Amino acid sequence: MKPPEAGPANTPRAGIADPLAAGIADPRDSARMAGVTLWRHIHDTLRDEIGGPGHPPGGRLPTEAELAVRFGVNRHTVRRALEELSRGGLIRVEQGRGAFVAEDVLDYTVGPRTRFTEWIRRHNKEPSGRVLRLRELGADAIVAGGLGLRPGTKVVLLERLGLADETPVSLTRHYFPATRLPGILDALAAAARITEALKAVGIADYVRQATRVSARAATAPEADLLRMARNRPVLVTESTNVDATGAIVEFSIGCYPTPRVQIVFEPGEGPS
Repeated sequence: MKPPEAGPANTPRAGIADPLAAGIADPRDSARMAGVTLWRHIHDTLRDEIGGPGHPPGGRLPTEAELAVRFGVNRHTVRRALEELSRGGLIRVEQGRGAFVAEDVLDYTVGPRTRFTEWIRRHNKEPSGRVLRLRELGADAIVAGGLGLRPGTKVVLLERLGLADETPVSLTRHYFPATRLPGILDALAAAARITEALKAVGIADYVRQATRVSARAATAPEADLLRMARNRPVLVTESTNVDATGAIVEFSIGCYPTPRVQIVFEPGEGPS
């Protein structure tokens, strides 16, 4: 007697492994598992390479298209790996520019005489800056309070992007009392450093009176100027500097990208 023929319900198609026999309830699960493995493999490979000769701090990673060719995957898989590296702080993704290896974190030490140039050179980097705005305007409530003036009083604003080896590390708005410091606008326009400008108007020395620190989400313009991911926060400082008589000569509001800067207070110089 002939054995019964296998019907379509119990006969696997030729060349296709039985998903139940393989321990997979649904063949689509295998594809999903492979996708996870692929992006994780790319993530782990790049993570191990970051910091080496091929990908030094601040260096640009290959494009998504180049990485897709290298690993034999689609760009979506590459993007998933890069997103995870960005969340871990190993890289920063700049819209329209690509992905870059995260730089070493710089300690911004707040002391009696905190100066941008000295801060950057202490980390063996070259300081530079770009003036974004220099103008006279009426003080709003926050600026007036910081300078000890009435709202609407004339002040001079210097907005400056600070760089270390051409990498943005600070975005600061410096405010000076225009009446108390006559000639400060022209002095700031002529001098390369704030210290030099203040000397030109008779302030031989000044010290930090108070610094307050907070954190918040970066605005889109801040993230673009600081070349940081928009989902990362910025540290915000409000600082007051005074001259030898205790008179306020500057109030500043600074933004610092958390992937690159951390604020450290020297003993006895905590925030107030």
